[in-house]
Amino acid sequence: MKKQLMEMLEARKDEMIQIRRYLHENPELSFKEEKTAQYIADFYKGKDVEILRNAGNGNGMIVTIKGGKPGKTIALRADFDALPILEETDVPFKSKNEGVMHACGHDAHTAYLLVLADCLIQLKDSIAGTIKIIHQHAEEAPPGGAKSIVESGVLADVDNIYGIHIFPTHPAGYVGYHSGYSLAGRSFFKLIVQGTGGHGSSPHMANDAIVAAAHFVTAVQTVISRRINPFEMGVITIGSFDGKGTFNVIKDRVELEGDVRYMTVETQQLIAKEVERIVKGIEAEFGVQCKLEYVADYPPLHNDPEVTANVVTSLKNMNDPDIKEVGEYPMLAGSEDFAYYLEKIPGCFFYIGCKPKGIEKAYFNHHPKFDIDEECLLVAAKSVGQVVCSYYGVE
Repeated sequence: MKKQLMEMLEARKDEMIQIRRYLHENPELSFKEEKTAQYIADFYKGKDVEILRNAGNGNGMIVTIKGGKPGKTIALRADFDALPILEETDVPFKSKNEGVMHACGHDAHTAYLLVLADCLIQLKDSIAGTIKIIHQHAEEAPPGGAKSIVESGVLADVDNIYGIHIFPTHPAGYVGYHSGYSLAGRSFFKLIVQGTGGHGSSPHMANDAIVAAAHFVTAVQTVISRRINPFEMGVITIGSFDGKGTFNVIKDRVELEGDVRYMTVETQQLIAKEVERIVKGIEAEFGVQCKLEYVADYPPLHNDPEVTANVVTSLKNMNDPDIKEVGEYPMLAGSEDFAYYLEKIPGCFFYIGCKPKGIEKAYFNHHPKFDIDEECLLVAAKSVGQVVCSYYGVE
C-alpha cells in the first residue's frame, strides 16, 4: 500500500499545486470561510466517506474514512483560514480579496491534505482502522476552531492525532520535529488606566494617566526578568499604547494591549498573577483606577514524546528522494490552536520546509511577502502518508 500511495501522490503533485493556488487566490478570514468550506465539501462529493459540516463553532469539517477492517482511529488536521494582510507578492495567483491573504500557508495545508485524503479513500480497504480528516476553520483568531471541535466530542474516539505546518526556515525536502513542549501558549490583555485630565501647565491639578501607564510598561517587564525561572521561556509585548492627545493636555485615560507567550501552563499562571499584582500597585502608587482584561488564548503545544519518537523513526526510515532531511527543530514562541487537540489526544505536530528556491533569507509566516516553494506540498503529503502507513503497519 505504501508504495502505491506514494506513487499516487507523486502523480497528483500538480493537482495539489493547482488547489493551493486556487485557495491562495480566494482567501477568507477566520469564521468567514464559507466559500472555502464549500470548496472542500465539493471535493468530497461522491466519495465513500462520512462528512460532518459546521464542526465546532464555525465552518469546520470532519471527513471520516472507514478502513476495510476495524482498528484504531487517527486524525489528520489542516487549517484553512487566512489573515487580514494586504498581499505584496508578485505571483499570478495573488489574492483577489484585497486586504486578505494566505500568509501562513493554510492554503498549502489544505491542498496537500485534500489530495492525501482522496488517495487514502481509494486505498481504505487496506487500512485496519478509521481516519478522520479535520478541515479546521479559524486557527488564526481566538478562540479558534480547534477548541470547539474538541469540546463537541466528535473526536472522542480518536487514539492519536497528527498535523503539520510549513515554515520557510528550511528548503522543501526538510521535515522538522520537536518532542515535548514545542510551541508557546498565548494570552492577551487589555488595560485601561483612568486618571484625571487637566492642563499641561498644571500637572498638580490633574492625575496623568500616561505617566501611570508608562510605569506599567516598564514594570511589567520585570515579570520576565525577575519572576520567571531563567530556564523557562516567557515574553510580554505591549503592542498598543493608545495615549494620543494634544501636546498641552494631560490625558485622563490610556488604553494598552499586550501579548504574552509562555511554554508551560505554570509560567502562564505565574505571569497572569504578576500582571494583576503590578496593576494593583499602579493603582496604589499613582492614585488611578485600572480595568484589566486578561484572557488565556491558546495553550502551549505539547508533542507526546512516544508518538513523536515513532513519527521520527518512521520518517528517517522512509528512504524517499523527496524527503531529504529529518531534523530536530527548536522550540518556537509562536502559538497554534492544534495545542487544544494535543491536550486531549496524544499526537505530534511537525514541520515542513518551504523556503523558496534561489533566495538567502525568506519572508517568514504572516509577512505580506510570504511565499513558498510548492515542492513542499508533495513533501507534506508523503510525510503524513508515511506516518499513516507506519501507524497501521502497512507496507
